[in-house]
Amino acid sequence: MQETNPHSIEKKSMEIIEKKIGQLDCTGQQAKTIKRVIHATAQLDTGELVKFSDDAINKAKSLIKDGADIITDVNMLKAGINDRELSKFGGKVKCFISDDQIRKEAKKTGLTRSIMSMRKAVNLGNKKIFAIGNAPTALFELIRMREEENKKIDFIVGTPVGFVGAKESKDKLMETDIPHISLKGKRGGSAVAASIINSIIYMIGDKS
Repeated sequence: MQETNPHSIEKKSMEIIEKKIGQLDCTGQQAKTIKRVIHATAQLDTGELVKFSDDAINKAKSLIKDGADIITDVNMLKAGINDRELSKFGGKVKCFISDDQIRKEAKKTGLTRSIMSMRKAVNLGNKKIFAIGNAPTALFELIRMREEENKKIDFIVGTPVGFVGAKESKDKLMETDIPHISLKGKRGGSAVAASIINSIIYMIGDKS
């Protein structure tokens, strides 16, 4: 018989996910993030792919509490982040992919709008968490600017999805000293990146 009660559906889903997480070697905070990633993908083995740099969650929480903005690579990811909760700490969710100036610069240079968006964002004031869910070129560009131009990159949630460049860009991120949360392999996407960002915002709210 089909389950129709939303609370019952969510409860059963979380019981399945928590059983899987219980098999993983992770901290309590990491488990909360992994739980949301699994829920967003409906793939239990995705939990094994989530990778955290040293003390990543605490660093991201500190940035958000200090009013950091979230910079996304696409508007779909921007829409998935709880901007109302983020605004309680003074931060905003921003995406420049559709800006007219970005379009013009991308056309002029022959580079992707994702690259041009990151170049604009990295030079903004305020602390920033970059959330990259779709465009490997955006992630590669952030790493390049850090390594070649010594640009300050506070934190990256890097989960671009796809068959071309996604795995490679995440592998490269995980080799850097940039604080990050990422996902090994080709999987990823906006829903994954949003679930990671939201998990951290919610952890601050429940004092985790």
